[in-house]
Amino acid sequence: MILEHAVITVRPDRHQEFEVALGRAREVIASSPGFLSLRLHRGVESPDHYLLLVEWETLEDHTIGFRESDRFTEWRSHIGPFFEVPPQVDHYAPVHGLA
Repeated sequence: MILEHAVITVRPDRHQEFEVALGRAREVIASSPGFLSLRLHRGVESPDHYLLLVEWETLEDHTIGFRESDRFTEWRSHIGPFFEVPPQVDHYAPVHGLA
């Protein structure tokens, strides 16, 4: 399992619209092979910042299967207009024996 960690900065005063749009976009990403789960958290001290956590079966499910598909274009069409800056995305693997 791979955890995608994305920090998203949303344009001020667009939070509610972004959250609604992400609900629609979730349906798109959820149909991608290898998708396992999605969670979204909003910053407490920095309410324009969101933490998006997506679990994938493999890194390639995200970087190739999803990112190189038409689903990615559709996903970004839903949520991209709300980005203040491009998201910072990293991937993490579990530490066996501690996860």
